[in-house]
Amino acid sequence: MTLHERIFRDRQEAGRVLARDLTAYRDRGDVLVLGLARGGVPIGWEVASLLHAPLDVCLVRKLGVPQWPELAMGAVASGGGVVLNDELVRSLGIGEPQIRDAITRETAELRRREHAYRAGQGPLEVTGRTVILVDDGIATGASMIAAVRSVRQAGAAQVVVGVPVGPASVCRELREDADDVVCSTTPRDFHAVGQVYADFHQVSDDEVRELLATPTADGGHIIENR
Repeated sequence: MTLHERIFRDRQEAGRVLARDLTAYRDRGDVLVLGLARGGVPIGWEVASLLHAPLDVCLVRKLGVPQWPELAMGAVASGGGVVLNDELVRSLGIGEPQIRDAITRETAELRRREHAYRAGQGPLEVTGRTVILVDDGIATGASMIAAVRSVRQAGAAQVVVGVPVGPASVCRELREDADDVVCSTTPRDFHAVGQVYADFHQVSDDEVRELLATPTADGGHIIENR
């Protein structure tokens, strides 16, 4: 894990740097790369290309607090992984029915987006595989933990987290859920994921669809590897 801070030109460069840090997983037939939508998909494409692995998408949605939807009380991932901020839930007196409603609502949105991104095709099989979950960075880690638990529940043999940037403390905490955590840079004064990117534009749904349909270096992509 690199402790100094560096600046990435864009997600493509960050993905190539991360891919080099993940070369231990190159040319292994059991590896599957999942990019967290939306910002993790450009990173994931670069990683999958260098590792000669198939690429798919993993969706995670914030669970907003009732009345204050911008405040996250947790996260839910495609496949059913859920993480809750128990302290926040208790302090605000959020009841179980409200939590269930939020999970149901966001799960429906996850399914809608998955259908849109995959052009109606189902997800790649994760059972028995080494799954590398990739995002453009982590801050609190809640979304990534939800993703880790989701693919673990789906039967992944090994779950690896790969990000270009994140706080060292959160990267350490993620090791409690993941089998391996690779974080290319961990700034001492971490404020936000975007601080290490010169270009940190919001990735669009169209960009996600285009990347998922674009063959990686080994000729594999989301459709051909089903």
